[in-house]
Amino acid sequence: MTVDAHHHVWDLAVRDQDWIPEGSPLRRTFTVADLEPEARAAGVERTVLVQTVTVPEETPEFLELAAAHDLIAGVVGWTDLTRPDIADELARLRELPGGSYLRGIRHQVQGEPDPEWLLRPDVRRGLAAVAAAGLVYDLVVLPHQLPSCAKAAADLPDLTFVLDHLGKPPIAPGTLTPWSTDLHALAARPNTVAKLSGLVTEANPAGWTTDDLRPYAETALEAFGPDRLMFGSDWPVCTERATYGQVIDAARQLTSPTEHTQLFETTAARVYGL
Repeated sequence: MTVDAHHHVWDLAVRDQDWIPEGSPLRRTFTVADLEPEARAAGVERTVLVQTVTVPEETPEFLELAAAHDLIAGVVGWTDLTRPDIADELARLRELPGGSYLRGIRHQVQGEPDPEWLLRPDVRRGLAAVAAAGLVYDLVVLPHQLPSCAKAAADLPDLTFVLDHLGKPPIAPGTLTPWSTDLHALAARPNTVAKLSGLVTEANPAGWTTDDLRPYAETALEAFGPDRLMFGSDWPVCTERATYGQVIDAARQLTSPTEHTQLFETTAARVYGL
């Protein structure tokens, strides 16, 4: 079973995606029906659908999609971690149609001006509720926020933190530090895993090769090991730079065949309970 542990969908007729600039090829609707033939052609049998915007209506919609499509095996949704009734809200989401597909929560931490947003007492309380609910927490952060991720992981050993897109390393300029140092510090926490995803988006917009991505994939493998790494396409965001097939082919080339079962199946299945 090949798993794509990270993709999105959105319908611009339902709500705007204000993070997409005007004129971008991403400024259109992308549905599960659009993804299905791409996934089948790449041999992907199960996926994890991940939140895109911080509105409460999106998560129930995604849960219904998961219930309606065999391709989607799990959902990483959004809810306000700082709400006083966060535990009750997580329980409510679980009771909605498709609620059994809820596997994790994510917030757009990359957009928070406070580099230590994750360490705020109200956020920490919300993260503890996520752990108590048996869910994981996906981290979408920028490189300068990685130190706060490591601190949060140390403070909350019962919560599994999943680093999306390897923390968006500086691939276009070709630099490794301090990103690599901070990634190793995060990986030193046993309750952390990471996604080999989103790398083509961080590469040179004029064009990329697998070799451009290799130092970053190798750093992640060294830090986390294949049993704590999982593949994610980041479709359809990846389509700005590559096709779905090109992204999965690159991930296969960046890792050895002996690592493929963990990268493309068992890590995601274990972490997300697929």
